[in-house]
Amino acid sequence: MAANDDVRDSVKKYYGKRLASSCDLQTGAASCGISSRPVPRSVTDALSQVHPEVLKRFLGCGLPFPAKLEACRVLDLGSGSGRDCFAFSKLVGPSGHVTGIDMTEELISAAQQYVEYHQEMFGYKEPNVTFVQGYMENLKEAGIESGSMDVVISNCVICLCPDKRAVLQQVYNVLKEGGELYFSDMYASKVIPDHLKQDAVLWGEGMSGSLFWKDFISLALNVGFSTPLLVSSSHIVVYNSELKAKAGDISYVSGTYRLFKLPKSLAMSSAAVTYKGTLADFPDQLDFDSYHSFKKDVAVEVGGEMATILKSSRFSVDFEIQMLDKQEVSSESSAEYCHLNPFFLADKLGSSVKQCSKTSK
Repeated sequence: MAANDDVRDSVKKYYGKRLASSCDLQTGAASCGISSRPVPRSVTDALSQVHPEVLKRFLGCGLPFPAKLEACRVLDLGSGSGRDCFAFSKLVGPSGHVTGIDMTEELISAAQQYVEYHQEMFGYKEPNVTFVQGYMENLKEAGIESGSMDVVISNCVICLCPDKRAVLQQVYNVLKEGGELYFSDMYASKVIPDHLKQDAVLWGEGMSGSLFWKDFISLALNVGFSTPLLVSSSHIVVYNSELKAKAGDISYVSGTYRLFKLPKSLAMSSAAVTYKGTLADFPDQLDFDSYHSFKKDVAVEVGGEMATILKSSRFSVDFEIQMLDKQEVSSESSAEYCHLNPFFLADKLGSSVKQCSKTSK
């Protein structure tokens, strides 16, 4: 089961044929899409216009909708039923484009049936959503060009992939400079032991493939991304008694992180940044992640990496950025990134277990 091809085949069968809807999942992962942060009106409006049949087959574990997507080129990894893709279709507008990639033929076929419906719903002359069958470990083979995407989204599917490094490297390659990976996924409280990686249902539920959160931080940095920024987190309840027994003392969370592909030529130095209040959904305050919050017209000193993110990303026009004469030398290791621990944040936010629980089956 641990071989990559075996895992792929098992997950394909699990999601393509076994699961008719999110109600068939054996954890509360799909219910954890209820965000612990206020959801912008534009996102709730977009989601409310997604076809009910698409919503029924939604199997994600979070709400990965970053701000300022208008006119962006967005790639959704593991697009599944197409729920997020169709919501992004509304958010990027007619001048943007959304590509959904999934390895499961049944899900691609199901999603394609609703492209015209959403085109008409949003009043577009042409559809701005494309679905392709392929593997997120090899986006080039699926026709996704290097440096072609502004934002890459993923909703609880990287945990289903056995080769996380390949996925992150492929995402890094297809992003433009200043682009970001904004995604929700399942994370484990410790390293998953090898014997749990032999269980097909545990793989299908994302439990076998969940990364220990510290290993994710290290992997992202090794690939070349900026330090991951933790946006939100909530606990996941395993309500199936048999699977819960197999997991033992391993706990799971649904965590949303954002990572940026930064220009290598920019020297990092601290800066005083002032949010202009120019984002329609956030006129008074922009919560960039769980650690960085910017009030309108209030200058905030940030470190070199955050200053570089704001300066090189699509948010550059929304901030006044005054570089300070402070060169930074970071000595932090992944073990010291306590503020990036999704389990601590889930506890701090008081994420309701009831939101993620279902009746035992």
